Order: sequence, then structure tokens, then C-alpha cells
Amino acid sequence: MFTKIARRIALSVVLLCVAASAQAPSSNSAQRLFTNPKFQAAADFIAADHDRFVREIIQITEIEAPPFKEEKRAKAYAEMMRQAGLGDVEIDAEGNVIGLRKGTGNGPLIAIAAHLDTVFPEGTNVKVRRQGTKLYGPGVGDDSRALAVLLAMQRALDVAMIQTASDILFVGNVGEEGPGDLRGMKYLFQKGPYKDRIKMFISLDPFGWGNDITRAGVGSKRYRVVFRGPGGHSFGSFGLVSPAYALGNAIAKLSKMQVPSRPKTTFNVGVIGGGTSVNSIPFESWMDVDIRSETKEELNKAVENFTRLMREAVEEENHARSTSQGRIDVDVKQIGDRPFGDIPIGAPIVQTASAVIKAFGLNPTYGMSSTDSNIPLSMGIPAITLESGGTGSRNHTLDEWIDVDKTASVRGIHIAMGILLALAEIQ
Repeated sequence: MFTKIARRIALSVVLLCVAASAQAPSSNSAQRLFTNPKFQAAADFIAADHDRFVREIIQITEIEAPPFKEEKRAKAYAEMMRQAGLGDVEIDAEGNVIGLRKGTGNGPLIAIAAHLDTVFPEGTNVKVRRQGTKLYGPGVGDDSRALAVLLAMQRALDVAMIQTASDILFVGNVGEEGPGDLRGMKYLFQKGPYKDRIKMFISLDPFGWGNDITRAGVGSKRYRVVFRGPGGHSFGSFGLVSPAYALGNAIAKLSKMQVPSRPKTTFNVGVIGGGTSVNSIPFESWMDVDIRSETKEELNKAVENFTRLMREAVEEENHARSTSQGRIDVDVKQIGDRPFGDIPIGAPIVQTASAVIKAFGLNPTYGMSSTDSNIPLSMGIPAITLESGGTGSRNHTLDEWIDVDKTASVRGIHIAMGILLALAEIQ
């Protein structure tokens, strides 16, 4: 199998190098990689060790990791990294698990990461259910599979006795989902011990065939919108203004807000809350809102329209009911800001990834998304987000699932490992 892949890689890389320019040393690395017997040995180990890989997906998924409460999973994952043979494993001040695999020092430091956190609150049933080759469980594909892929890679590189020019920093990071606001990546690149050394970055997130390359970060802004009023008894104070009605009106208005399909711009009310009892007019009602766009201009327009609609909802409630005990007001507080960033298709990191993907008989696609890569991209550091392999669906839901059928699953790991090693350069 890998002899054929090596031939395809050699041909595709030659074509890419001619088309791209001489400033693509990492593409030349891909050509050398797939004719290297050590890579073939690592790939063979990945296939032979697939059952353990599946067990580790289940093990990771069944450890809760809600936003800002990733500690249990982080401790377990740090130990799994050590057992996989990685040295210098530690949990940094933000909660990221980091471990360095040293190279010869002749290449730039490359970081590869998968996120520890999930979108699910504490107390969610995270028991994995297996039906044939399918695994069902909250977070099983986003991003437990990718975390297990990192462990599989670490073992494979050691078994094959692979030494790279670059040091490779393996990362299980916090804060990718929801209110985490990419806090793990912000710390890694702005405050962490490797902040000035990381020169290339790969994020694995989440499942997928392995042919998609996310090369641009979609920007987003997130807000907590709090409506406040006098409150009162549901019967005795009936007729007073209500934060709940203001909130409902605001949601209805937002649901009709016009945004362009190109550049894609979206909005969502993800969480709502407030009130004290069924027979009380609440003194406070709130919601969390996510707004995204492929361009800064449209994101700013959407934010401007959103804040105007919130004010309108307050004004309409204050006109609709009695303000004798006080008026409704609103506080729109930003709770998240994911920066934009992109890298051209002709960049060496993208060209290398494309060459590897083509060698496996797939056509690379180039997308935009909001991932951990947003942070390095916004700082001008070459970064891409890759799929971790296999197939699945329903991520961010309680019935999330992935298929760990060995053929597609192993191929996805091979692709990710191939891209990493093409960039890191086997010595």
C-alpha cells in the first residue's frame, strides 16, 4: 500500500513544487517522507494498534470536561501522554496539557493540538455506547478522537524510532468550546513557556475523512445580554414591565435579523436564563448570543444591528406595560472575541498538507471555520486545522457519534501524521 502512496506523493509534490516556488522546503520534505521506511513502519503500527486507539477514545470521552472544568480530563490525559512515551509532560497555568518530543533542533518548533473541553455542562451522561463500529457519546468526535490520535502518533513515532529536525509540541488544550474563548490557545501563544518558539501550528478538530484543510479563521463575538427590571408577584404586581417579556421580544427580533449568505454571517441564542420562581415576575432575564462572519465588515454590521434590536426590545416593553415600580434596562456585555486570520493556499504549510492528502487519493478542500488556529493565524503564525479521520455526525449534541471502521479511521490518522512529519522532517 505505502509503495503506491510513495509514488503518488513523489509525483504530486514535484508538481506542487514547480507550481508553488522554491520557497516550499516543507513540500520537499513530504517527498522524502513517503519513501522513508521509518514512516512506513509508523503507519503499520498505527493500523496494528487501532483497537487500543478506540479504547482510548472511549476512556477520554467518559471523563467529563465542561467549559472551565477540564481538570479531571487534563490530569488523565497528561498521564496518558506519559504512558505513550512523551517526555517533559506538564499542565501549564491555564490548564493545557503539553509535552515536548525533541528533534535535532535543525527545524522550527511545531505544535499540534486537540482540545480537551466539550460544550456539555457538568453532570452530562458521558457514557459511550457502542453499536458495531459506531461510538455514541457527547464529545466522542469533538474532540476525543483527535486527542486519541495524538497519543497514537506519539507511540508510532517511538516504535518506528523516528527522529525529526523539528521539536514537536503535543498539546491537549482547554477553552476551545463555548465560553472558553480560545483561552488555552491565547495562553499558549501569548504567555506560555513556548510562546515565542512555536513557528507552525496544526489543530485536529474534529472527525472527518482527512481531506479538508481549514486555512482561515472565522471571527466571532459573543455577548451576554441581561434585561433587568423591578420584579414582583405574578398576581399582585401583574401589569408591571417584565425582563422575561423583553427577553422574549429581543429573541423574536433577533430571529428575523437579516444577514448575508455570502460572506457567510450567522447568529445564535445558545443559552437563556433568569427568574426565581414560577409565580414571580423576574427581576432579571438573560441570554448568551454568538455572532460570526467570514469578514470583519459584516461581523461589525451584524453586531451593530444586534445591539440596536436589544435597545428596541427594551423600549417596546417599557411602552407596553407599567413602569410605576421601575423601568426595564439592558446590559450587553461582550464575553468572547475570536480574531480573524488566514493563510494563502500557496503557503508551504498548506501546500505540504495538500500533497499528502493527494497522495492518499483524496482531493484537498480549503475551508474557513472558528478553531484553535484562529489565534496563531491572527498573529501571523502559519497554522491549519485538519480533520482527525473517520466519519461521524451530530457533534455538539447528546447523540453525537463517530464511526471507527478501521479502514477510514486509520487512513485519517496516517494523513494527519504524514502532514506533521512532512513539516517536521524525518532525519
